[in-house]
Amino acid sequence: MADAALPPGLDGDALQRALGIAPFHAWLELRILSSGEGRLEIEMPWRDEIVSNPRIGSAHGGVLASLIDLAGMYAILTQTTAVSATAGLHVDYDRPATAGPIRVRSEVVKLGRTPRSPRPNCSAPRRGWWPAGEDPT
Repeated sequence: MADAALPPGLDGDALQRALGIAPFHAWLELRILSSGEGRLEIEMPWRDEIVSNPRIGSAHGGVLASLIDLAGMYAILTQTTAVSATAGLHVDYDRPATAGPIRVRSEVVKLGRTPRSPRPNCSAPRRGWWPAGEDPT
């Protein structure tokens, strides 16, 4: 539950509009699949411009890290608009993400005045969901 001193969050169309405000976010063509109090699932359609290894057709890790960061921030935005820049981000790349839509789920683990802690989970086509930090094999 959000701290009573924090302003309320966004939902529905307001959340989707906020996600497209920044030019980079708009270029990613992000779409909110579901959201609720402290949780969010977003999807990015595959773009050939994000391929970093043409031999296997895998997405660039920086783009994936950006999606994880955005999913965390926008999960927090479902609870409060008092959001600040990411202070730290660690990503374990367990498998390459290959052609197909890329989805990220995030849920707020802790919400206080500061720090705020989202927990993202990632999915690549045909591989299903796996929790962050766990080996999906």
